[in-house]
Amino acid sequence: MTIPIDISEESGVRYLHFGSEWVQGAMRIRKPHALELTYTREMMAGLLFRGAAWPRRVLLIGLGAGSLAKFVHHNLPEAHTTVVEIAPEVHAVAYQYFKLPEEDERLQVVIGDGAEFIAGDNNQWDLIAVDGFDRNARAGALATQPFYEACRARLAEDGVLAVNLFGQLRGFKTQLKRIGDAFDGRVLALPESDSGNVVALAARGEAMTLSTTALRERAMQLKADTGLDLVPTFKRLEKSASFLDDKVTL
Repeated sequence: MTIPIDISEESGVRYLHFGSEWVQGAMRIRKPHALELTYTREMMAGLLFRGAAWPRRVLLIGLGAGSLAKFVHHNLPEAHTTVVEIAPEVHAVAYQYFKLPEEDERLQVVIGDGAEFIAGDNNQWDLIAVDGFDRNARAGALATQPFYEACRARLAEDGVLAVNLFGQLRGFKTQLKRIGDAFDGRVLALPESDSGNVVALAARGEAMTLSTTALRERAMQLKADTGLDLVPTFKRLEKSASFLDDKVTL
């Protein structure tokens, strides 16, 4: 079934909609490689917890306006990205209206079902970012226990899963519990953003614990290196109950 696609512009920002009021992606026209929406920036928060050479292999499930694909391609030159998008028309719109770069040795777009792709995939990914919804903000098979368990199986030893959730929708707590169950409790839900999005991070490998000071320093360095501003996210984390003894663990 073809997805209804609408594009709007306001105050220098171009927005993608799937035939509803929900914003499925955005691009500031003068800064096409920047992450305009708060939740898209927070989908890259795993960078705060990993070394400079991370990630090398990135899997994005759900293309939207191509924001994450563009950010990785532009700012992380050592990373190779595969995007799985179920709707070919979304790929066409991202390329035509949101400046998604052409495929090359570092960027591949696969038209297909993200859940089926994960189930049949044999690769190991450093970062898997899941942001797939229909026009009614439903994630379908991308919100199931088998899917999250398959994601864990496909992560490298220091891999991170980032999932965009809607904290205001029914089923949010169930979805978060499924992620936690798949990762033996290794899940960190960032505070809800103004748009209602909640980004959940889950990880494999040895847990990393950072002090508030170290996390703040990493956020400032990341902003200087890539323009990715996670400082507001850090401030929201400070105000939430996410810190225990001035530390956060992923």
